[in-house]
Amino acid sequence: MPDDTAIHLERFNESHVEGVTALYNDPAVGRQVLQMPFQSSEVWRQRLQADNERAVKLVALHQGAVIGNLGLEAYSRMRRSHAASFGMGVALAWQGKGVGSRLLAAALDVADNWMNLHRVELTVYADNEAAIGLYRKFGFETEGLLRDYAVRDGQWVDTLSMARLRPRPKA
Repeated sequence: MPDDTAIHLERFNESHVEGVTALYNDPAVGRQVLQMPFQSSEVWRQRLQADNERAVKLVALHQGAVIGNLGLEAYSRMRRSHAASFGMGVALAWQGKGVGSRLLAAALDVADNWMNLHRVELTVYADNEAAIGLYRKFGFETEGLLRDYAVRDGQWVDTLSMARLRPRPKA
């Protein structure tokens, strides 16, 4: 069993590009996210270059290896500037071991306390019960079912639209 005490989080940078590429090119991870298979490192390098103050890009590392990734980006449109969306992936061997929780907790801390976001939203495959459970643990609620939202394994699949509204401070 992997040792989760040796996991640490860092901001995604150039030294992580190969690891993030390998993470999402793993078929077990790739089938649960909206990334295309066989992506080059250059795709992730370009996403890294598009870094801006409205985005938080994190990696989870174990002994220097990338085992998880989360990217949260606030919307740039003025009337949606209170909201952000995110995507994440965790290596198969590390799923269910707290990596997703650590990434999500860190991202939500930045969203709440540094970016002053009120709403964080996501889509998740409707059959991904583990991810749905993780999101619910952090206060995300299902807002709708998006039918035939994406293609996975040659089939149309549904996703859930979920969101978390930041709790208002107690008076």
